[in-house]
Amino acid sequence: MTHSPRTIMRIHFHVAEPAEGLYDQLLAVLDTITPRIEPHPADWSADLDLTGALRYWARDSAALVGVIRLRVLALHGVQSSAGAGPNRMIAAMAAAVTPPGTATVIGNSPYEIAAFLRPQPAAALPGIGPATAKALARYGIHTVSDIADTPLATLQRILGTLARQAHERAHGRDERTVTPAATPRSISTTHSYDRDELDPARHHAALLGLTDKLGAGLREQRSITQALTLSVTYADRTSTTRTRTLTEPTAHTPQLAHTSLELLTRLGLQRARVRTISLRAERLLPAEQAAHQLTLDTRDDKARNLEAALDRARARYGPGITTTAAASRPALPPRRPR
Repeated sequence: MTHSPRTIMRIHFHVAEPAEGLYDQLLAVLDTITPRIEPHPADWSADLDLTGALRYWARDSAALVGVIRLRVLALHGVQSSAGAGPNRMIAAMAAAVTPPGTATVIGNSPYEIAAFLRPQPAAALPGIGPATAKALARYGIHTVSDIADTPLATLQRILGTLARQAHERAHGRDERTVTPAATPRSISTTHSYDRDELDPARHHAALLGLTDKLGAGLREQRSITQALTLSVTYADRTSTTRTRTLTEPTAHTPQLAHTSLELLTRLGLQRARVRTISLRAERLLPAEQAAHQLTLDTRDDKARNLEAALDRARARYGPGITTTAAASRPALPPRRPR
């Protein structure tokens, strides 16, 4: 019996207006092709192991990648880009250089792998960050081909323990498997403007309102979040997404507001024409796992007591009856004990 060559795909979903539950629906489309899916909800992407699916669907890699992208577009109107190759690294690198609406498929032959990898800049190789790339450049190593052609002993003097991994990957070798996993739990909320909004103050106010809703929703379902993802969609329907891991999992609105405002500031929207702002709480945990750091700042205790009172008011009178102070002014980071 002949075996299909190992084929891994990385798909990115380009969503103009992220909606709650949409990412799960997109994963369900992928599941109709193969059950071997590893989701990456933070950047709306996923890895798929297509090795068995190629034989089942009687298609080659390029054709099956096309079927997947067509189904996503036909069923949900979502454009995507994809990369595919003999391992996770090559699939991810191919996807990274592929514009929306297209796909890059790298064959399994040594020639095709080398033709794709060798011209890439050294920093394109996973594990080679900006600082490592600068260190390599000082020795005249600028591309993946330079890394591949440098003796391992020389790389070890430059990179230390990173050398062997860099050497293996420069030759196109990556043994990591796609690990099927359930989508990490998340909740999200979105604000859509009646018309494109230019005013940064209104962006700020809308985000604080979303943070207030998100915090209340987390506390209502007795969950805490480990990360926040901010997505902004512009007038031309392009979008920007940023994710920040929290210093400690929480459902406390002032902490959520502090992080979400940092994300907004880092976007540097200035006078951007904004259509929607979405905020998503990622990687939820049960509230019982919260480990609140004690401080000497009594404001934090008062804020938590006020928050609990407002939650009780919402439960009695309905959502929107009142908001926390986080929705009217930026949250202050907790003071460190002296």
